[in-house]
Amino acid sequence: MYRRDDPLRVLHELNSALYDSFEYVPKSTKVDSPIDDAIRNQQGVCQDFAHIMIALVRTLRIPCRYVSGYLHRRVEDHDRSTDGATHAWVEAFLPQLGWVGFDPTNHLVAGDRHLRTAIGRDYADVPPTKGVFRGETASQLSVAVRVTASEVAPEIDQGLPVPEDWSVLVEKAQKAPPKPASPPQLAQQQQQQ
Repeated sequence: MYRRDDPLRVLHELNSALYDSFEYVPKSTKVDSPIDDAIRNQQGVCQDFAHIMIALVRTLRIPCRYVSGYLHRRVEDHDRSTDGATHAWVEAFLPQLGWVGFDPTNHLVAGDRHLRTAIGRDYADVPPTKGVFRGETASQLSVAVRVTASEVAPEIDQGLPVPEDWSVLVEKAQKAPPKPASPPQLAQQQQQQ
């Protein structure tokens, strides 16, 4: 593919070509799988589609970025991505239009159904669980997300599953004083930040 006078058209064509050339297969790759795996097998998940498109768009010298978030699914839509899971797409910068989103997984231009939570160069910049952990070594993370259309703000925790021992966990966290980090742990925590 070569860069033409109309970068928007090129991006639309690339979005279509990726949708047509790759099959969406949940769990076919992992978060740390190289894009070579998805290219070789011609299948992957939304982050693979986004990474491949970013690699191609950057060779055309069009600024682009990785977007992480969610996709609101409606009954009438025929989205390939998994309902309720995080989603990824690409935004490319076009001087006359600004940042324009492309979703090669679902062959869409990002719109009001795409809910952005983070942007970065690639997945490594915006994983949903990135952060610094302080405390006991044994831990468990529980997450529940539901994406629905609404004209008013929803009530907090409305209808989301809450772990049975949630109050016990919060109570323990409030009572336990933080343990001071040893010099090697402190250095590691600072490097992670």
